[in-house]
Amino acid sequence: MKVGIVIFPGSNCDYDAYQAFKMVDGVEVEYLWHGSDDLKSVDVVVLPGGFAHGDYLRAGSIARFSPIMKRVIEFAESGGFVIGICNGFQVLLESGLLPGALMKNINLRFVCREVILRVENANTAFTSGLKQGQLLRMPVAHGEGNYYADISTLSRMESESRVIFRYVDREGVVTAEANPNGSINGVAGIVSEKGNVLGMMPHPERAIEHILGSIDGGHIIRSFCMAKT
Repeated sequence: MKVGIVIFPGSNCDYDAYQAFKMVDGVEVEYLWHGSDDLKSVDVVVLPGGFAHGDYLRAGSIARFSPIMKRVIEFAESGGFVIGICNGFQVLLESGLLPGALMKNINLRFVCREVILRVENANTAFTSGLKQGQLLRMPVAHGEGNYYADISTLSRMESESRVIFRYVDREGVVTAEANPNGSINGVAGIVSEKGNVLGMMPHPERAIEHILGSIDGGHIIRSFCMAKT
């Protein structure tokens, strides 16, 4: 399997994502420059975290118009797998590949802390190696992670089990205290209608070794890679 990591001006998690996927046996990893329209025949596109184009105007709003994104959109619409992490999630929303929006955190402050996620749907390509209800620890680091969708959109997504990660406390309960940004229904990660596009705010690529405090992010990455190889 060949994974492409897109680099935008201002990306700062591209190397982390590269290393996280590189650790999985049988996975080849390439960097993709935002100004190119060549996806280099990758099987998966990853939009990493950071501050693409300085997050001017609105997080992800300028990156959405990078030449590479036209190809990413075509790739996703044809069934190709795309993962957007943090700022990458913001770019996916701005591109229309996922529904909803990410607003400023409810406390209007940048938040950098460990969170706990509950696996809400273990029957996706991104979670097939995980268990329903499994709890995962990993960090968040963002100022605009407050997910919002209108009631009808959110209800449809919930009924279709497209919310696949949710912020919870250590007992696995959804609480306001466990939610780092005010995200509606504690939404931390969602998938597209076809199930081939994932957007999530927490950083699995920053939780792949014990020295980093958790290896739970590696479970997500390996789960996906094993499902696709």
